[in-house]
Amino acid sequence: MALKVSVDRELCQGHSVCLGECPEVFDVVESDEGYPQVVVLQDAPPEALREKVLAAAQYCPNHVITVSEE
Repeated sequence: MALKVSVDRELCQGHSVCLGECPEVFDVVESDEGYPQVVVLQDAPPEALREKVLAAAQYCPNHVITVSEE
């Protein structure tokens, strides 16, 4: 099954943990709200990145990353 990644940007506070865990899928950029927010670079990442994506979701301080299977 393929992974599907989504982020609740309203709750994201831009801690950049996801970027540290999986820079192939996540980036953190400045937002209009005045603080950084995550951007999903690949919403359907390849299987080879599964463990890194799951780690990013697990270690997100605000738990705003959702990983599902399609």
